[in-house]
Amino acid sequence: MIRLILIAIAFFAVLAFSPMLIGEKGYILIAIGETTIESTVLSAIIMLIIAFIVCFVAFKVIKGGFKFSFAAWNTVVFASQRRGIANFNKALAAYMLEDYSQAEQLFAKSAIPSKRKQSAYLMAASASAKLALDDNTNHYLALLEQETSKEKELNLESVIIKVKLLMNQDNEASYAKAREIIDEHHKQIGHDARLLSLEIDLCLIEHRYQTAIDYLPAARKEKALSEQTIIAWENSAFYGTFNQIIQQKDKDSLHGYWQSIARKLKHRENILLAYCTVLAEQDITEPLNKLLVPLIKKSPSEQFLKSIRSLPIKQADELISIVQKHLHNNMQSAKWLSCLGHLAVNAAQWSMAEKAFGSLIKLEGEQYDRQDLVALAIALTNDKRTEDANRIWLKVHQL
Repeated sequence: MIRLILIAIAFFAVLAFSPMLIGEKGYILIAIGETTIESTVLSAIIMLIIAFIVCFVAFKVIKGGFKFSFAAWNTVVFASQRRGIANFNKALAAYMLEDYSQAEQLFAKSAIPSKRKQSAYLMAASASAKLALDDNTNHYLALLEQETSKEKELNLESVIIKVKLLMNQDNEASYAKAREIIDEHHKQIGHDARLLSLEIDLCLIEHRYQTAIDYLPAARKEKALSEQTIIAWENSAFYGTFNQIIQQKDKDSLHGYWQSIARKLKHRENILLAYCTVLAEQDITEPLNKLLVPLIKKSPSEQFLKSIRSLPIKQADELISIVQKHLHNNMQSAKWLSCLGHLAVNAAQWSMAEKAFGSLIKLEGEQYDRQDLVALAIALTNDKRTEDANRIWLKVHQL
């Protein structure tokens, strides 16, 4: 707008001063080689102004046309990308709504045009995994591998998701692929709690229990991992190790391994119970009693007694005798009645079990639980008291 105003001022100035120049026209002579150009000063000025106006108008027209052409080109060229992004967003919505079939199709369709290949392939693999379509999942993981291999920097999140998806397929081939990926990024295990968790889980699946145990101290240092998770790992890893030793070697080797464990580990109830479980399953009575008798004599917590009641102790006379002594001091103790009943059931002493559980059930406040009722029903069934057993089983199902 300012330029147009200046041009108009210049034009009208020329009109105003041109009559003054008519009397004194003046001449301009331009010689280029043998060519000469003559003109008056007034004519030259008018021609220059006209030429300037023509150039300015032409520039505006060309510039406007260029803008229009670029906008049109931009619309055509990026239309595909915009559709890809729209499909990607629709896929996210479908995934959140648990429409995994639609989500998988849209993620796969949007991967290339949206230029979000890694995210799209990851989400497509996850969606197909929800549908248990292992072949589709592996296909998207292969496409993802092609994309991530082009990057110089490690994308650990992609690695973790790939391993999780493979492990969730629950077959030997997928476990083998997951192992290859974890081993390839083995150095990262000590720096990332998520990868450490996957390594421990995979070791347990592969029955590499001792390796899992070796990782547990590092896991305990990770604040991101809950105590409940670590205890579950300890239960599986130590029970698996104890069981492997007794199956592959002998009870002396098992005892030697137990002695080699650090004292603070032996004092953890869950690890102690894992060892006692294997001893009970193998009917190794003397070492089992050596561990449990001192603990039961000290009147342990109700939680500990609940933990040992599932141990398949077949020769429990010594333990039963200690529990009966505790009951002599307090016949209304729910924890000791329950403990006695379970020890009697595991030792096939049905009458003793029935009496213990009968007294437990009569206590005020329903101090028994479902496991107590199940044990009582088992005792009654084995004692040929079918009608009473059915009544207890019905009560079990009502809980």
